[in-house]
Amino acid sequence: MGEKSTNFKFPKFKDLILFESDDLIVVNKPPFIPSLDERGGEGVNVLRMAKQYHEDAQICHRIDKETSGLLLIAKNPQTYRAVSIEFEKRRVKKIYHAIIGGNHVFENLKVDLPILNLGNKNVTIDKANGKTAETWFNSLTYFKHYTLVECQPVTGRMHQIRIHLATQHASIVGDDLYKGKPVYLSQIKRGYTLGKEKEELPIMKRFALHAKKLTLRLDGIELSFEAPYPKDFATLLKQLERFDT
Repeated sequence: MGEKSTNFKFPKFKDLILFESDDLIVVNKPPFIPSLDERGGEGVNVLRMAKQYHEDAQICHRIDKETSGLLLIAKNPQTYRAVSIEFEKRRVKKIYHAIIGGNHVFENLKVDLPILNLGNKNVTIDKANGKTAETWFNSLTYFKHYTLVECQPVTGRMHQIRIHLATQHASIVGDDLYKGKPVYLSQIKRGYTLGKEKEELPIMKRFALHAKKLTLRLDGIELSFEAPYPKDFATLLKQLERFDT
């Protein structure tokens, strides 16, 4: 699958910060910036940006390159270890929002299909050889042809939310790897016409997944963070509210 073309401009790291203490930085990761080095080890990523801001910075977990939202960054080894343990013991509560194709009523739907990592960023559902994977889904907003869904992964497997939704015939819009189709304004706006010799672009140029909320305990204190939607996610929701209700 080729890279999706964007006119994306890299922001300043300081502008991404939602919270900072002596031990922890919480950022709202924009889409199209990887959390860590990709193959080749070149280019901009959140870790490299964070280390320029604070030399001992370490990212405590990762989210997909196209996914936006919350990332925790430790400012020292002790905090990195403490946060890592919370993730390993599955004590961190993670909530994502996704826009999916179709009208789906999910009320505390539990999907616990094992995921096998095939390498090269490919995974599959494999009940015999896959690793335990558990996600809970709740529908938040219904449109005519789409649904805004809250996703709570208990485990942290690669592509977990994306493939679990696909098993429910509810792929995330724009997620072509899992047969999710992009949203075009012409599909939802009655009477919409495109100018001559122009190719219509999707409203959102990536899959619609955002790491919205995160709660954990550090040093006996409960910390809870929430990341606002980035512009592209908010725009898609606005257009659906306007033309697909």
